[in-house]
Amino acid sequence: MRHEIATFAGGCFWCIETVFNRLRGVESAVSGYMGGETDNPTYEAVCEGDTGHAEVVQVGFDADEIGFRDLLDVFFTIHDPTQLNRQGNDVGTQYRSAIFWHTPEQKAEAEAVIAGLAASGQFDAPIVTEIAEATTFYPAEDYHQRYFEHNPHQPYCHFVVAPKVEKARSRFADRLK
Repeated sequence: MRHEIATFAGGCFWCIETVFNRLRGVESAVSGYMGGETDNPTYEAVCEGDTGHAEVVQVGFDADEIGFRDLLDVFFTIHDPTQLNRQGNDVGTQYRSAIFWHTPEQKAEAEAVIAGLAASGQFDAPIVTEIAEATTFYPAEDYHQRYFEHNPHQPYCHFVVAPKVEKARSRFADRLK
């Protein structure tokens, strides 16, 4: 078993965390904050847009069972990497698309995948996903962890998170737990 860490930002962390937690080989997917200037940010401060943090999900995974490339494939399927500082109605730098790399190999892989997606013409607009070195990860407050599982009928979960989960389920059925 080779334990590795990956960190992704792609809009509201509830969406990404929910999908990654369903993948075989993913040991943990924790909602949190990264990429800002404030120590120990709170959800309220991040939502104000003044801390510079993105809502992220830090994924612990067994690289012998699921590779970083596989995680990137899922990441680029469940969010729109062409929207600058937003995902749907969630607007602000805290909702930016970003890959925070932990190793030079992750950085190179992320750059290669983005270049391949750009060349493929899969998206109608340029990919704006930021690739940045991982900084301090601050776990989000407890009530954000596994939010979808605890609140499946909450309107945001029903209308935003659930369709992303279903998209991942249909596209990556062979990779689900």
